[in-house]
Amino acid sequence: MTGAMSPADFFGGLYISFWIPTAVLTAALVIKLPSIVKLWRDPLLRAVGGLLLLACSVFLFAVPSVIAWTNRVVGVPNIAAPWVYSLITAYCAACLLLIVAWRNGPADRSPTTRRAMRWVVSVYAAVIVGLWVLFTLADVPRERLRDLDTYYATTPFMREEILLYLAAHTAACLITWHLIRSWVRTQGLDLWLRGGLKALGIGYALNLVYDASKLTALVARWTGHDLDWLSTHVAPPVVAVAAIFIAVGFILPHGGQYLHERWRVRVSHWRLRPLYLLTRTVSGSGVPFALRATAELRLTRRETFIRDALLQLARHVDDDLHRRACAGALALGHGPRRARALAAAVTIQDAIAARKASPAAGPPAVSLTSGTPGPGPGPLIVPGLTAGPGHAGGPGFTVHSDLTGLLQDIDAVSRALRSPAEIEEVRSLAAGPNGSPGPRASADPAAPAAESSVSARE
Repeated sequence: MTGAMSPADFFGGLYISFWIPTAVLTAALVIKLPSIVKLWRDPLLRAVGGLLLLACSVFLFAVPSVIAWTNRVVGVPNIAAPWVYSLITAYCAACLLLIVAWRNGPADRSPTTRRAMRWVVSVYAAVIVGLWVLFTLADVPRERLRDLDTYYATTPFMREEILLYLAAHTAACLITWHLIRSWVRTQGLDLWLRGGLKALGIGYALNLVYDASKLTALVARWTGHDLDWLSTHVAPPVVAVAAIFIAVGFILPHGGQYLHERWRVRVSHWRLRPLYLLTRTVSGSGVPFALRATAELRLTRRETFIRDALLQLARHVDDDLHRRACAGALALGHGPRRARALAAAVTIQDAIAARKASPAAGPPAVSLTSGTPGPGPGPLIVPGLTAGPGHAGGPGFTVHSDLTGLLQDIDAVSRALRSPAEIEEVRSLAAGPNGSPGPRASADPAAPAAESSVSARE
């Protein structure tokens, strides 16, 4: 139908290739902004913030409709050209400053580093001044929104201006790509940092493709050929994809580490569930539910609840049963750590059964945080629960103030509780000389029921 707009015309009018990278870069800037504001004195973060802000500005002011608006507001035809070129040049300077800060480390204030940063700022500031001087000398009366680079490719002074910004952009992207490529090969990089660097490397490599497309179209114009499509139809989507990769490169290390930490906390909380359900039978109640509690707080509460419950079992722990259970687990072919965890699971179940058989016994007067016994019994001995750094472990493991080692061990015990069949095998081998199990045999069946209810595969 005459006058109807095709889908290609509609989406082309929206300039999606400009707005999508702008949105992605803005998201990256928003994610980084709290760290940038908090650590403003860090030159690395300042460079990242400046780079993302300038990249957003480049895509915003390069939209043809915004170019027309800028020209109309200022009242000078094509005044948006030196403005966009200046933003691109400033973006190049931010790239190089970022590389200098990365390469030498954010704490490096050596004369060499300061001299390199001053050199980058001086050179690219001179380029920006040159862009405006050349535009003032050029005669570009006809407004061009999409093909200014090729339309004025042979116009004196404008030709030099176009070459100047492309040369500055190419040099910055080439140096940045080369240094990132070398950095990716460094040993010992974090997984998320390595992934972010790879994304940045792809982004800057695509920027070089953008420069090659623009320069090829210009050279074609100089030689009397027409390859304008490289500049108007290939270069914009290429640089848009490059901007997305660059944004991902900055988001991935920060966002990936954040999500990984959240996942680790939730997995730790889930792994402690079997031991938590088992120790709930000691007091008959669990951790109070808090709707607005963070994942870290829920994990801490569960860990604290388990430690408190184990304190109440201290006087019922059978060291001899633990030694037999550990030997039995080793005889079944389990590794040392797995054997200790299985033996601890058997011992804790036995202690719970023994406590239920003699409920009159009160909890020991022992402080878990200080490790110093009160007027009650001696140091708390819970087999299989701690053997942290600096605490040599014998058949039994003394609960020390080293919470890291303790938490690692209760995690292993909780995972062992997900294998009730293996626990029963160890219990059978740990049975007394007459073949009868210890106090566990007379236990209330509620404890093994709690264990088996969460014995799903890990």
